[in-house]
Amino acid sequence: INTTSWTVGSALLALGLSVGQAMAMVIVGSVIIGILAVLCGWLGSHHHIGFTVSSRSAWGLRGAFWPILNRVMTGCVWMGVQMYWGGLAVRIVLNAIIGPRFVFMTNTLPVSANVETANLICFFIFVVALLPLMMVSPERLQLPFHIAFAMITSTLIGMLLWSMIAARGAGDLLATSTTETGSRLSWNMLYGLQSFIGGWLGGCLGQSDWTRYSQHENGALLGQGFAAPLTVCLTAFIGILIASAASALYGQIFWNPFLLLLFIQNKSTLDPATRAGTFFAGLGLLASQLSLCIVLNSVSAGMDLTTLAPQYINIRRGAFIILVIGVVILPWNLVNTASTFLTVLQGWSIFLSPMIGVLLADYFVVRHRTLHLADLYIGNQTSAYWYTAGFNFRACVAWAMGLWPLLPGFVRTVRGIEEYSGWNNLVRVNVFFGFTAAFVVHLGLHVVFPTRGSRGDSPFVKTNRGVLEDEQSLEDMEKRTRGIDP
Repeated sequence: INTTSWTVGSALLALGLSVGQAMAMVIVGSVIIGILAVLCGWLGSHHHIGFTVSSRSAWGLRGAFWPILNRVMTGCVWMGVQMYWGGLAVRIVLNAIIGPRFVFMTNTLPVSANVETANLICFFIFVVALLPLMMVSPERLQLPFHIAFAMITSTLIGMLLWSMIAARGAGDLLATSTTETGSRLSWNMLYGLQSFIGGWLGGCLGQSDWTRYSQHENGALLGQGFAAPLTVCLTAFIGILIASAASALYGQIFWNPFLLLLFIQNKSTLDPATRAGTFFAGLGLLASQLSLCIVLNSVSAGMDLTTLAPQYINIRRGAFIILVIGVVILPWNLVNTASTFLTVLQGWSIFLSPMIGVLLADYFVVRHRTLHLADLYIGNQTSAYWYTAGFNFRACVAWAMGLWPLLPGFVRTVRGIEEYSGWNNLVRVNVFFGFTAAFVVHLGLHVVFPTRGSRGDSPFVKTNRGVLEDEQSLEDMEKRTRGIDP
């Protein structure tokens, strides 16, 4: 339950889908996301290794830096954007506490700054509030996350009850029919589905960063495979109900809960009831944004960043670096003006979906869920994952084959060329195409160009020599993997 799931209905209904069709896409997308999260997190829960290490088996000891850099870059930008929304949650809380003096604070910044004075102050207050949480080690974040979950759930239910009671019903939005027909509707449904899934791919790809802390091999199945899809669906539907009821009250549709609460504070007399209601709602949104910044950005990208210079950067330092970059990029410019840049950022799934295809094909099919754990840390030719100079060309080619057919349509979309033919239609299904193409090509290349040590389990031991050094030992391990007594 978070603000991302809350607002997913806006993107789907804006494509011309009815509420029923939009919720159908949310349900299908949530199930797919849950399956991907479970599969990508399998390496962490079963081998207790994070994304940075697990990537080495598919990409090579050096080639693994490429998917890691992709995750770090997107993490930095989204960290800034999520902190900006967190600043708006702070403003809602302060508006309720201070009252009209803060709500109607004079803006002393020029229009070119793309941010108001009050919003800038609240942004940095949010950053300061985030700092103590970043000092907590990942394995001790369960309690803060449970508290944040309770707060955002209370906010969601509270705003639902308020809006339904105040509007005396759910409003007319639920009865809105589809505004598209024929093939355009079909393509829009597919595009909406893959856009929804694409927004979660970064989190799915790095699931092993969190599942490696699991005490049981299947400990993440219930949460990722069942609870997460269910709560995403419920949150999205409740978000639509709140937007529909609010539109009946104010004559405008507010998909974003931050903007709805700020609108209420600006248009009301700020009586005690309004101040109390918006305060507690803003507090719930604030807790949600703090959690999102930790889970999806600072800690996750910080874990990835440690790989670049492990002797100098640990998870905590990496998280602080991500935070600093998130501030330096001035995220309010991205949110308020750079629509083209946000389109590019939201379309980053065309780069991530082939990476998931490579990861899953390599681990589940090529290696039959087996790994030589020690070899993941050995940077020489005796490692089973050294391949060619540290790069697995099979993964590189598979990723490129899942990417290049999408680039023409992606560029056309960024330029605002919206057509229902050719390259544009391929981009509308980029998640499915990228994943499938990379999966098939990676598997095919491993069949045509097999690698030594591609199968077999061996535990982690402190050594500088990998399994490829001892041919007889390697052959025995591979026989045991196939069920043959050596």
